[in-house]
Amino acid sequence: MNASPNHLSTPRADEGIEVITTHLNTDFDGLASMLAAKKLYPEAWLVFPGSQEQNLRNFFLQSTMYLYNFTRVKQVPLNRVKRLILVDTRQRDRIGRFAEILDRPGLEIHIYDHHPPGEQDIKGQVEYIRPVGANMTLMTGLLKDQQISLTPDEATLMALGIYEDTGSFTFSSTTPEDYLAAAYLLEQGANLNLIADLLTRELTAEQVSLLNQLLESATRHRINSLEIVVAKASMTTYVGDFAVLVHKMMDMENLNCLFALARMEDRVYIVARSRLREINVGEILTAFGGGGHPYAASATVKDQTLVQVEEKLLRQLRSRVTPQRRAKDIMTFPVKWVRPDETIEHANELLTRYNINVLLVMEDERLLGLISRQVIEKAIFHGLKDLPVREYMTTEYSAIDPEATFYQIQEHIIENKQRLLPVVDRGKVVGVISRTDLLNILFSGPVLTEYLYDSRKAPHFVRKKNVAYLMEERLPSRIVDLLKSVGKVADTLGYNAYAVGGFIRDLLLNFDNLDIDIVIEGDGIRFAQEYVKHYPARVRYHQKFKTAVIIFEDGFKVDVATARSEYYESPAALPIVELSSIKMDLYRRDFTINTLAVKLNERHFGILIDFFGAQKDLKEKTIRVLHNLSFVEDPTRAFRAVRFEQRFGFKIGKLTLNLIENAVRIGAIEKLAPKRIFTELQLILSEEDPWPMIKRLFELNLLQAVHPEWTLPPKGEALFGEIQAVLSWFDLLYLNEPYEKWLVYFLALTQPVSKIGELRVRLGLTKKLTDLLTLCRAEGDRILNTLQRNPATARSEIYKLLSPIPTEILLFLMAKTPQATGRKAISLFFTQLKSVRIATRGEDLKRLGIPPGPLYKTILNELLEARLNGKVLTAEDEIAYVSQHFLPGGASAPRTAGAPPD
Repeated sequence: MNASPNHLSTPRADEGIEVITTHLNTDFDGLASMLAAKKLYPEAWLVFPGSQEQNLRNFFLQSTMYLYNFTRVKQVPLNRVKRLILVDTRQRDRIGRFAEILDRPGLEIHIYDHHPPGEQDIKGQVEYIRPVGANMTLMTGLLKDQQISLTPDEATLMALGIYEDTGSFTFSSTTPEDYLAAAYLLEQGANLNLIADLLTRELTAEQVSLLNQLLESATRHRINSLEIVVAKASMTTYVGDFAVLVHKMMDMENLNCLFALARMEDRVYIVARSRLREINVGEILTAFGGGGHPYAASATVKDQTLVQVEEKLLRQLRSRVTPQRRAKDIMTFPVKWVRPDETIEHANELLTRYNINVLLVMEDERLLGLISRQVIEKAIFHGLKDLPVREYMTTEYSAIDPEATFYQIQEHIIENKQRLLPVVDRGKVVGVISRTDLLNILFSGPVLTEYLYDSRKAPHFVRKKNVAYLMEERLPSRIVDLLKSVGKVADTLGYNAYAVGGFIRDLLLNFDNLDIDIVIEGDGIRFAQEYVKHYPARVRYHQKFKTAVIIFEDGFKVDVATARSEYYESPAALPIVELSSIKMDLYRRDFTINTLAVKLNERHFGILIDFFGAQKDLKEKTIRVLHNLSFVEDPTRAFRAVRFEQRFGFKIGKLTLNLIENAVRIGAIEKLAPKRIFTELQLILSEEDPWPMIKRLFELNLLQAVHPEWTLPPKGEALFGEIQAVLSWFDLLYLNEPYEKWLVYFLALTQPVSKIGELRVRLGLTKKLTDLLTLCRAEGDRILNTLQRNPATARSEIYKLLSPIPTEILLFLMAKTPQATGRKAISLFFTQLKSVRIATRGEDLKRLGIPPGPLYKTILNELLEARLNGKVLTAEDEIAYVSQHFLPGGASAPRTAGAPPD
């Protein structure tokens, strides 16, 4: 890096120059990014496009910045700029004079930015853009990847950029990458004491005066039920670090959203901060020629008064602020209800079936009252189970309309202590909102705005999680486009669409999984039929289950289901399915980690929905059921718990483990339909490494519950390891021969069970599979003994011995035997013998004058044997062999069928 006693320099008269620049009102992140870019483009000039923030100017005066060679923007010959390198911005109206050359032919533009996209965005030939907390985080990654060394002073300045732009890692935009980048810069010698000193300076008298004006002028506006504060101030001279003052005011007043306007000299400066998803301040300030992030933005306005700017701002807020969520957005539907003349006992059955705590009491679609689990249980305790519900229902309740705000919902549920809130539209119940719904929204992340609480106590860091960026990063672009198209079609029908289950789980775990399941709140079949009208695909549907499969031209499939709930009439029975909402649809799933959903509708694309704490369990690597009767209702979940536990390296939660043991103890496994057990075993044995799962099944007595004779196979771990090695070897032969991998493991797993007939009944095995098990036991040891006794067995004899045996049995025997002789023989069969074919056909024999008859079979079998043993190699050799052994004048006259050769 060039050194000079003056931080300004005069450009050289080069033929073409490269320029590194950033945004107007440059902050530490912009400056640090410029210096990092200089490391990547050592011949480029460092040029500020205009003014810098006060802190940055002080830094120039009081630090080692004189070491860096900066050029004044007025001294740059714009007509000779061949490459423009933009850092921490890509907005045309934030780069000063350099905007004049953007459209010039031949100009090469490189962009390094972390801001969200905007209408004024510049397009570059090279773009490195990611949504992280500080632009310097991106630059640090590039420096690290290219192993570019830094001095402690450079590392300090670069770390300062990260600390400033992330609010010392407190801003909601902060990502794990920001922490890692700062850690790397600390390793390079960054000085935290200096950073702290620069970021925590005392306020000047002018700044105190400006802050006081802002506090006194603060006006609260409620727009679309959201509280927005607008504050104004006027100073005769420019006061630096306006953004710092706004941040202080946000913290002092515990505000959700603040727009601060300050008239200084001949300009009005706007700085905005937002903690609300509904208020994107970066987008709003584009109307003033500014921009930034959804949560932090700024703008500078010329030739307008403070009053004019405020009036325009309020107009923008009214047109751009998205409404908060209303009752219709969060209610659960369809509702569960009971008629007033039905019995208390029947109402109790409904509460148990749907695992809810309150029922609506309705007649002719008219809401009459509510009845709670607590009331019903007490009535039953007192022997009143046969009385009608109307006798004990409550008729003192509140109801709201679909347009009710979240504030109103909170008031009814929390302040009025109403457990369930009906949503009524023109006298008809269209949904309900429960206390659990409200708590999930407040604390689990689907929503969060502080105005729902006492503003002095509200945890402002709670926010909705959007994983759209994760989808863009981890999924093929085709899949992302497909998911967006699902949302668009759902929008046209007025449906909500969600990607759910294992696809979302594996997205968060960063595992490959393109098995896409879509759930529609509406009619899944109608959605699928509408979808294929707009996109090249066909649909197959099942009216009974309200499900469909969308099949694309290349065979790729997407499963579509209508949101549904289910209940079980008896333990281990198949479920009874009913139409429902996304929440109830997710509740019916096996484990919390499989209850995640991502909304696909265009307006909310990427919003992660987590009703049941799935993110927490993924983080803690724990398998948990959703309720305590889960394994009683569906004992196959015990097998799935083991499969997920071992596949992901998780652990089964303590309560869930106890519930599995209880299911075994009460005989729930024995009640399962045989086919369902077998399906779960197939899935386990199809895993990449099934042994840990099999071992765990035995630890939990799950397989012993299927058949009392079932124990771990002898030397099971070693045997499964050998099978894994043999299967890998076989796959690498690329023989293009289909076979069932799981079946090879199944042969090993079932060895300890002596009575195959009983196993067939307990697992519902097909006759074909039962015959294969029987063949393996009857012939397996004989085959291995034959190969072991005769190491010099002829190739044709090996072929005769092994060719009738299915591939899966041979692979199992190869893994089972410790003897090299048997392994080599089976290997020889697969690699050289199995594919051997003769060229001669019946027509060839007929042309030789041999009359058709049983002799043909003898000749062809003998030719195959000769091929296998290497006596004949070509079609000509075969004809010569036949001529010699089967024609007059050869070694013998034509023989009759079955006659031995000479």
